[in-house]
Amino acid sequence: MTWINDHAPLMLRICLVVLFPFSAADKIAHWGAAMKQAGRVPFAAALLVAAIAVEIAAPVCIVSGWHDRLAASVLAGFCAATALLYHQFWRFSGFWGFKEGAGLQHFWEFLKNFAIVGGLGMIVLAPVTVPVSEALTHPLSSTRDIEHHGAAPVSSGH
Repeated sequence: MTWINDHAPLMLRICLVVLFPFSAADKIAHWGAAMKQAGRVPFAAALLVAAIAVEIAAPVCIVSGWHDRLAASVLAGFCAATALLYHQFWRFSGFWGFKEGAGLQHFWEFLKNFAIVGGLGMIVLAPVTVPVSEALTHPLSSTRDIEHHGAAPVSSGH
């Protein structure tokens, strides 16, 4: 259990950000398609280069713990902007009937981006983790039970 306690936070951080370096590599490998997706956004090439840099640097910072709160904030902003700019499900007329198609696909991508924003927000706001053994021993305790800022969560009712 000690190994899991020691490595669970790192493994979870990796799971949270693993898709971003692959996304950056895809943008590099398929530059033309990425530029086409960027559309007529002003300074599209410069923004695409910036996106690639964020998708490579932020995960490294988050996994290594080096300025991880700042990196998570930047990556969360990136995910929110991506959702709002490129997954505008509400613009597809067929979406409102919840019919299969591009609108529904963008709806799920929109929600996935904001799910990632939530996970990254947890790194920004709640970087203290409890050991896996604590979570298993007290599965009904709440993570909101914190005595003071920066303290580890306290178990409820025990």
